[in-house]
Amino acid sequence: MYGGMKKTHISMVAGKGGVGKTTCAAAAAVHHALGGETTLIISTDPTPSLSHIFEVEDRRKPARVMDRLYLAELGVEEIKQMWDRKFGREVYEVFSSLVAVGYAEFVDFITSVLPGIGDEFMVDYIKELSQDRKYDHIIWDTAPLGQTLGLLKAPAMLSEHLRPAPRIYSRLKLGGETKKSVLDIIKGWASLSNDDIDFLKYQVKFVIITIPEALAVAQLDGIFDEINKHGLTPDQLVINNVVEDSTGSSFLKARAEQQKGYLEILFTRYQGIKIVKLPLFPGEIKGIDRLKELERYLFPVE
Repeated sequence: MYGGMKKTHISMVAGKGGVGKTTCAAAAAVHHALGGETTLIISTDPTPSLSHIFEVEDRRKPARVMDRLYLAELGVEEIKQMWDRKFGREVYEVFSSLVAVGYAEFVDFITSVLPGIGDEFMVDYIKELSQDRKYDHIIWDTAPLGQTLGLLKAPAMLSEHLRPAPRIYSRLKLGGETKKSVLDIIKGWASLSNDDIDFLKYQVKFVIITIPEALAVAQLDGIFDEINKHGLTPDQLVINNVVEDSTGSSFLKARAEQQKGYLEILFTRYQGIKIVKLPLFPGEIKGIDRLKELERYLFPVE
């Protein structure tokens, strides 16, 4: 579907919370911008931290970080706008024919309560960004583990929500603004879902971040299984916070010894994909200069 056209490259960075996922995404964005690509790093994490990592106070969306690099952190209000622009008014007519509910209240319900809908429109928004060709590369910093898996399930969940709808609404006659039948509205919604899962399959590169610790390693199988279940293919595994120099420190020596077993597991279990190790850095990584240090390890010269 996307193979014959010039692509905006998209990298989705995923992993459990606390593994340095957002920091790695930020370093990747710096790398592509330094390489001459106009790059957007976008966060759909409900507790975003990109502005903090880049030390950017500009609240515009997108905000300029440096030459060729922009960032946008999307939240509930953006989801509501996406919903309104796509199908909000039409679907509202369906529901308001049965239940007395105001439009604002209805949008709050759809975008925050109904499973998968918010993530569905995040996917669709990023798909539209890629089709605009404004950016050469989009780095997509997803929510932590649980929300990310929900995002991958969103199109399938949406289709499941719609499955009984033709039986329920096939005879319902609508007035109001739309000229479409209920079935046409539902078919359009389902078509959006199918397009979005194809977008994830064919145009998105999946980069998984982890650390060499018991819980993170144990949860990786779940992430990979979920990605594979939807016909998606992980492209890269990044192992963060690896102790490589323990000289003179009994604490670091103990950490390195503990990590050794987990590193062996990771390199054996996932040998079919590219693996990159990132060292444990002293101090917090914040600001462009520190991100450039991390970038050199994330993209080693071969």
